[in-house]
Amino acid sequence: MNFVFLSPYFPNNFYNFCVGLKEAGINVLAIGDLPYEELRSELKDSLTEYYRVDNMEDYSQMLKACGYFTFKHGKIDRIESNNEYWLETDARLRKDFNVQGLKPEDIETMKYKSKMKEVFNRAGLNTARGKVIDQLAEAEEFIGEVGYPVVVKPDNGVGAADTHKLNNHQELVDFYENKLDLDYIMEEYIQGKIYTFDGLTDQDGNIVFSSSMIFNDGIMETVNEGLDMFYYIPRQLPEDIVESGLKTVDAFDLKERFFHFEYFKMDDGKIVALEVNVRPPGGLTLDMFNYANDIDVYQEYGRVVRFNSFESDISRKYNCFYIGRKNFINYKHSLSELLNNYGDYIIRHEEISPILAPAIGDYGIILRTKDLDKGKEIVQYAIEHASKGV
Repeated sequence: MNFVFLSPYFPNNFYNFCVGLKEAGINVLAIGDLPYEELRSELKDSLTEYYRVDNMEDYSQMLKACGYFTFKHGKIDRIESNNEYWLETDARLRKDFNVQGLKPEDIETMKYKSKMKEVFNRAGLNTARGKVIDQLAEAEEFIGEVGYPVVVKPDNGVGAADTHKLNNHQELVDFYENKLDLDYIMEEYIQGKIYTFDGLTDQDGNIVFSSSMIFNDGIMETVNEGLDMFYYIPRQLPEDIVESGLKTVDAFDLKERFFHFEYFKMDDGKIVALEVNVRPPGGLTLDMFNYANDIDVYQEYGRVVRFNSFESDISRKYNCFYIGRKNFINYKHSLSELLNNYGDYIIRHEEISPILAPAIGDYGIILRTKDLDKGKEIVQYAIEHASKGV
């Protein structure tokens, strides 16, 4: 079985996918723009072959790479990056090489936020009122219906990039004077806590692994306002979020894919569907799945691809927390103090890639606890700010 993996070195933990695929007996054929010598040893050891291109944005080079793999190794069985940035490239290559999986015509509803909203609504899920807007007059008319504040973001965009909360008419005018030449969707502002439903489906579309995250603040606020970031995977998944997640998986008909769905949960308990992502959640969350359950989700992904089988028991042994500390914030307690006081609970800590840092912090800390309140205690200790003047 030949699996072409695009950009297996980013994010940093994605090399584990190649390790898991190789352990399942799959030939892993990778394409990237890094020199082979710069790949970590674990990744090199898992690859059957690596094809370096000068520019992964140049589709002709990607075609040439897959053509070479086909000539040398035979028919390609899978093409995947598990990365939202390469979603369209993955789909185009699958179509051109007749490989199973999502094709360009399949991903429109997964790529454009306005089209996601249509699928959510057909599935019976609540969504924020929204509209793709072009002219200032259109925006003013929409705001006349929903009022300020509103959120505006690229209709086809990754994460919270270029996402803005507009509180008044002057901010609206400023946005139009400076916006990029893109299609934007404007939505009413929803006040609520962000929950996710995450997991993996097998080749038949059955959910073989599921999880959920609860965030302290929205990613938009974290990026734009420089807030502290933390979120956690609870041992007990929220039943209403799971119910919404099951409807979403069914509505988007996902097979042999990771998924990451986002929802607002309002104070009155109402669930509002926010966004669907047909890839794993970002940052170190995949590793948190492992820490929360004592499993290897990368290895299990390889088994799903090769054997359509997920063997690990999902025990949900621990609550697993992620804390992202920002370099520009003066925290009351140093990392050393945190490790000295709570080191038994901290399972991993490391610097975060500058590309991801605005969203998830410059330094990431993962901890796990059996008791939820203990985890929240550690989080508050870790993010407590020093008094002004200290």
